[in-house]
Amino acid sequence: MKTSSAKAKGRRLQNFISEKINLLLGLDSRPAIMGESGMDIKLSREDRERFPFAIEAKNRERFSIWHALEQAAANAENGLTPLLVFKRNRSKTYVAMEFDDFLELLK
Repeated sequence: MKTSSAKAKGRRLQNFISEKINLLLGLDSRPAIMGESGMDIKLSREDRERFPFAIEAKNRERFSIWHALEQAAANAENGLTPLLVFKRNRSKTYVAMEFDDFLELLK
């Protein structure tokens, strides 16, 4: 796959995530520009209080989930919870996060 095609594929997932978050929660998130460091979905300070997650998006056929989780944790800013959102061609979209963080959501 060409680099430009891979970036377009990643951009589609970022756009999908941003649109869903904005529709569901009424936030004003935006996808990061490809190549921009840090979180893949950018939120304002006010929106971070309502949606306290640092999202790492992966739209690939194969990837190391452990490396992706480390990347999400490394990019998490100001105490945000790392959240990995991933999918591959013709599949559903999934999320992964630390189990203790998941339990905290259920409280």
